[in-house]
Amino acid sequence: MPIAITHEVSPNMGQCEITHIPRQEIDIELARSQHIQYEGVLGELGCQVIRLSGEPSLPDSVFIEDTAIVLDEMAIITRPGVETRRGETRNVTEVLGEYRTISKIVSPGTLEGGDVLQIGRTLYVGVTGRSNDSGVKQLIDLVSPYEYEVVSVQVDGCLHLKSAVTRVGEETLLINRSWVDAKSFQCKGFIEVDPGEPYAANALLVGGELIYPAIFPKTCRRLEDRGYPVKVVDVSELQKAEGAVTCCSLIFREKSPTKIKSNA
Repeated sequence: MPIAITHEVSPNMGQCEITHIPRQEIDIELARSQHIQYEGVLGELGCQVIRLSGEPSLPDSVFIEDTAIVLDEMAIITRPGVETRRGETRNVTEVLGEYRTISKIVSPGTLEGGDVLQIGRTLYVGVTGRSNDSGVKQLIDLVSPYEYEVVSVQVDGCLHLKSAVTRVGEETLLINRSWVDAKSFQCKGFIEVDPGEPYAANALLVGGELIYPAIFPKTCRRLEDRGYPVKVVDVSELQKAEGAVTCCSLIFREKSPTKIKSNA
């Protein structure tokens, strides 16, 4: 059974970091309701959901994906690119330590999980305002003993790499080519977002099905027309905080930790 770690919506989510979209008022209760429904879909798809408690001091903590990169061999605790988010890694470290040996990205490196797209043994890392060269170099040092390749990818116009591209099949990516070059990826197929839905490239693949935002019906239709099973969720309040469906969970399969030397 896959494990999905989530984090409750903070009561102060309205104070979240915003970079590329206008700030809007967030209905906290509606955001919580939408997040619970999202967790329910994870459960329907076979995940064991482990929910961490919300913290008033961490407005962005629901976007737990940014705090770690979980591989079969290890978990890497990231160092978010903005100071206000660095406290989010504390509880995540404690939980992941039950399942994986832990290493950490340390200063001056920054790296956020939303910038890391895994396809097989390759980790594509977005070059964004949240992940820097030192963070990428540290990631290379940590994963190279396990024969992972790390490839830097230029991203323009959005917050994270996964705002621009996500995996929807074994070797198929959903992509906004305006924000990232498809030639950066070694994949057999691409599905482009509808031109009127630039933020529609974020889909969450769980098993053989996709969790996908209700707000992008035209791109959703493209996925369905290509034969991809889609479970639509309303995450409109979370999207006001510049979030997406991959952001709200860390999903991995339970394995015995592989002991390695930590640079923590």
